[in-house]
Amino acid sequence: MKMLLTVEFPPEPFNSLVRNGRVGEIIERILETIKPEMVYFTEQDGKRGGIFVVNVQTPSDVPAFAEPFFLNFEACCKFRILMSPEELQKADLEGLGKKWG
Repeated sequence: MKMLLTVEFPPEPFNSLVRNGRVGEIIERILETIKPEMVYFTEQDGKRGGIFVVNVQTPSDVPAFAEPFFLNFEACCKFRILMSPEELQKADLEGLGKKWG
């Protein structure tokens, strides 16, 4: 299942890792490990951030995606399930509306 992983990096230890030249190496190692389908780095609420689309096979996969960011950057990670338009059609929203509306 595809999930959106959003990561918010606090200033420290990120600033220190930038200053000592290690941040690129760590990010590269994380990306090689989690193999995201899509990656964007951006600002989130005035802080450094990253947006990643990852493929999660089971709930027990989640720590493998989050821990590298927690342990290396003390980052905040959030996961959201993603659906394609085709997957949304399979949800039978009309049927659910009839049942629950």
